[in-house]
Amino acid sequence: MSAGDRSAKVGGLILAAGAGRRFGAPKQLAMLDGRPLLEHALLAMTGATRVDQVVVVLGSHADEILAKVELHGALAVVCADWEQGQAASLRVGVAALAKLVDVIVVTLGDQPAIDPRAIDRVVAARNDSTVALRASYRGRPGHPVLLERPLFEPAAKQRGDQGARSLLSRFVVTLVECDGLGSDADVDTVEQLRLSAGGSSSRC
Repeated sequence: MSAGDRSAKVGGLILAAGAGRRFGAPKQLAMLDGRPLLEHALLAMTGATRVDQVVVVLGSHADEILAKVELHGALAVVCADWEQGQAASLRVGVAALAKLVDVIVVTLGDQPAIDPRAIDRVVAARNDSTVALRASYRGRPGHPVLLERPLFEPAAKQRGDQGARSLLSRFVVTLVECDGLGSDADVDTVEQLRLSAGGSSSRC
């Protein structure tokens, strides 16, 4: 199936397995604009019109998160090796989606201002010459990141805490301008959470 095929099944993958050590608590559960932080990422991905199936990868505090966060139709999978780094979560997520979809678009669970329109724009930019795409904001590469099927196997071999970053360094990546469509800013500290209030994706 070619990259430009509009009938391709698109999987949305949210990586949210970390312990939030810099934050000092499970940041997936930190409240932002009346919702747990992770729920904003879920709303963005499930709200994207071009995404067919959504998987969220959990790890640290998975049981508590499952009890307190509305998944909005997403499938949750638990990464037992989450302490090994983000690449472990990427491997688990890709494995969960590989038999269901033709392409995977990736965001992070601590990016509450990701806009569903940015996800749709990146997916819409697929063509027969692309193998990987990623959003850009004011010229800076960011999320979402899109992986075509030829990258599923290399993604399954990733190690460390860089997730798709080291994988993408070995391929030509097409940037898709998403200026004005939210932000992929991470929330790593309580102060960043406070500054994010009022600008989350659920308000788009």
